[in-house]
Amino acid sequence: MTATIQSFHATLSAGAMQSSHANEPAFERPANREGQTTMVTMSRRHAISGSLGLAAIGTLARPYIANAQAKTAVCWLNQGFLPQEDAAMRKVAEDYIKESGNKLEYSIMPFMALNQKTISALTSGDVPDLVFMDAPSSILPQNAWEDKLVDVSDVVKPYEPQLSETAKLCSTFYNKVTKKRSYYLCPIKQGATPFHIWGDLVEKAGLKMSEVPQKWDDIWNFFKQTQKPLRAKGMRKIYALGLQVTTVGPNDGNNLFAHFLIANGGQDIVTSDGKLHTDDPKVREAAIKSVEFMTNLYKEGVVPPEALSWNDADDNNGYHEKLFVCDFDGTLSTELAMIKNEQAFYHEMVTMAPPQKNDGSPMATQVNAGGGYIPKGAKNVEVAKDFMKYFMQPKVMNENLKEGLGRWVPAIPQLVKDDPFWLQSKMPCLKPYVTEAVLNPTIPVYEGFTPAWGQANAEQLWGQCHANVIKNGMKVADAVDAAFKRANQIFATMVM
Repeated sequence: MTATIQSFHATLSAGAMQSSHANEPAFERPANREGQTTMVTMSRRHAISGSLGLAAIGTLARPYIANAQAKTAVCWLNQGFLPQEDAAMRKVAEDYIKESGNKLEYSIMPFMALNQKTISALTSGDVPDLVFMDAPSSILPQNAWEDKLVDVSDVVKPYEPQLSETAKLCSTFYNKVTKKRSYYLCPIKQGATPFHIWGDLVEKAGLKMSEVPQKWDDIWNFFKQTQKPLRAKGMRKIYALGLQVTTVGPNDGNNLFAHFLIANGGQDIVTSDGKLHTDDPKVREAAIKSVEFMTNLYKEGVVPPEALSWNDADDNNGYHEKLFVCDFDGTLSTELAMIKNEQAFYHEMVTMAPPQKNDGSPMATQVNAGGGYIPKGAKNVEVAKDFMKYFMQPKVMNENLKEGLGRWVPAIPQLVKDDPFWLQSKMPCLKPYVTEAVLNPTIPVYEGFTPAWGQANAEQLWGQCHANVIKNGMKVADAVDAAFKRANQIFATMVM
């Protein structure tokens, strides 16, 4: 779908606040993923309302730059899926401005637009002072490798003992010029991938959520059963599964395949030293099992046929329209987009973490990190770093993510354990999601180990592997070997 963008652009300073407007803020946003038409209209009153809330959560460390040295930083910020996320981001900016006296000139834009604009800026050298992204793993590893990012270790190190291991691994990358790993991301948030299920449709199909099995493949096979009885009851266009066997991406198909690999024992396809292990028989067997299972589901007709060309928004849209019963997709964007539909949000949708691998051992979920990073060539690195020092304070981090309704969890796990919001919320989707992302076993996305994995994903190797089986009639083992061959070529160009 073609993106239409109206970015909210504001230049703000603590000493340049103008009088409030009487109009209430208006938000118009479809309940789906980034890249869709987005309009944000806000009053000055809304922009500064709630900024006094910081006083209620305790005294915060003051930013590091004195007001007499006030400067302006240009910031590109990721638009959330919900108006609440954008309001929370504006509030952090406003509060920092008041605390520091510095100025932040910022634009809020959808993920895909921000992604494209950032890539162009890094290529041309005409860069902002700070980029804040929810899911920067498609950009950070390669650009850290090419020495195009500013080392932010001085910002992160004071908070390092409090960060989760996955947050640290997803924020440090190898630089081929300096020949070492360093922090190139100031981590604020993390997200996991749960199952999103229409529980009411499971019951309508004559099954019970209490009967959902524990093992990975068994879960998919269980929900596969819903399609036939639902169609018999008049839902003639419904499918069982929102399986992203896509060749388009950019993220969902790769994420799904990685979790299938983990579930089948292929977790060590890439290890923490950045090495690829396609020569490991266990990894090859896991890949073959994964591709065979996924392509068989598609061939059986329990997945919408257009799934081969889905982008990252399409499975969300299909789920909201009840095109299928079960989806596996990152964060709580799927549920939170429907929070105003009380029946669906509180009574019909079910969020579930994947319990076990196929061998019965606990399933480890891949977790990414989002936050701020600074391109080389930025004119006001000092202010950009100062803003992120402010943002990384635990109280600031926690309040920001809570105000965003918990779609992302804090990069500091203790915040989840200390604040009852996270595990005692009335929102039924939050506890299982937080449990998966923070309390259950997790591993970092493979981009945290090497930029080569990011390139493999950018080429959609795993989606092409599925397409070779489904459309081109290739044998599964041959399709996997072809993908592995190309992966080996990519990794050979990025030896760490």
